Amino acid sequence: MNDRSRSVPAGRLGRVARLAGLGLRTGAGFVLGRSEKAAADKAAEVLGNLRGLAAKVGQMASYVDGIVPEEQREAFETSLKVLRSQAPRSSSDEIRGVVEEDLGAPLDRLFAEFEADPVASASIGQVHRARLPEELGGHEVAVKVQHPGIRRAVESDLANAGILEGLAAMGGGRKFDSKGHLDILKARFREELDYALEGERMIAFARLHEGDPTIAVPGFFAGRSSSRVLTTAFVRGASLEDVAGESEAARVAWAKTLWRFVFKGNLVAGMFNADPHPGNYLFQEDGKVTFLDYGCVQVIPEWQRPHARNIHRAAFVRDERAFADHVRLFVRSKPGRLEDLAIAFSRKCFEPLFAAPFRITRPYAADLLATMKEMGLEARKLPDDEVFPLPPEMLFLNRLQFGFYSVLARLDVAVDYAAVESAFLPTSD
Repeated sequence: MNDRSRSVPAGRLGRVARLAGLGLRTGAGFVLGRSEKAAADKAAEVLGNLRGLAAKVGQMASYVDGIVPEEQREAFETSLKVLRSQAPRSSSDEIRGVVEEDLGAPLDRLFAEFEADPVASASIGQVHRARLPEELGGHEVAVKVQHPGIRRAVESDLANAGILEGLAAMGGGRKFDSKGHLDILKARFREELDYALEGERMIAFARLHEGDPTIAVPGFFAGRSSSRVLTTAFVRGASLEDVAGESEAARVAWAKTLWRFVFKGNLVAGMFNADPHPGNYLFQEDGKVTFLDYGCVQVIPEWQRPHARNIHRAAFVRDERAFADHVRLFVRSKPGRLEDLAIAFSRKCFEPLFAAPFRITRPYAADLLATMKEMGLEARKLPDDEVFPLPPEMLFLNRLQFGFYSVLARLDVAVDYAAVESAFLPTSD
């Protein structure tokens, strides 16, 4: 086993102890009493070795603007970004064992080639480059394999209130103390352990965006996939960091593609990929983006979908009153201060449509998260008759909002997002 291979610590007490030693608080309060660089490096080491939901905290802190205080941001972003693709890996023997057990045959019969060193390793699994046998087309493929022990580790984290509350806080859920938010959090993260379900979702997203030359979903190979093994076409492309310095025209094209992928899924199909971290995007020429990960997908309830579309339509035409009315319906609010705060927060989130063309910046993205936190703090002081629980689905919608805007902020371009949406969203239901 090389020095980057680590078995996943699976026991609840051991995982809690490691987090306690790190000084992790709910939200994103990391190590105290150390230099920023030492704190960030230690956080990356501990969260990376833990993997599971603990590593997801680190992933989010590495790119979501506003989680880590500004004075610590650069150090933490540099150290924690390794958790997006280069987290500690499982050994080749462990990976072989998972593949052969799940697919029921020796590795050399399943694949004509299978590289022992992974091309990426993250919170739930790691990806190996391989090639299918000639009788199956000889395609170059990416084989994502779950870390052995990760299921027990995730269940340990789901039993750890501190991790759950921290993740819920990043989406605003904890502030409203809703059991529904924690239930939906547990459901989504358990689903991430089901690669067969992820394969089905890949097919659904591919069908939704079929014919769009700028949106690519890797091909799925069901015959070499299972609940713990996911085989897809191998795709090459540039990272978000790689393209951040490209021409303005290129960055505008990519930003339009990202927006179309997210909001066509949201508004047309009633579903969205709720894990928008930069490692899930590969950028190619002419505005093309390949979208890689479909483990965390939130379905929007049928009753909410027309309200969501009407919120966007009101923003297109800058109708403030209609916008507020549809937000009330979408969040099922009741009159009072919290309703006012929810409408004001939503209005701030929709500035890219109201003010299109709009440049999403890192301060703007960070301010959204700060506003959500302030709303939660104020809600605790309100009388009971003014407080209402946000729909549980809002937890992952907020996670998407903060993460997606933080990604777009790295492209740093002004885009007419209203025009992008108007191309696929009908004027009425």
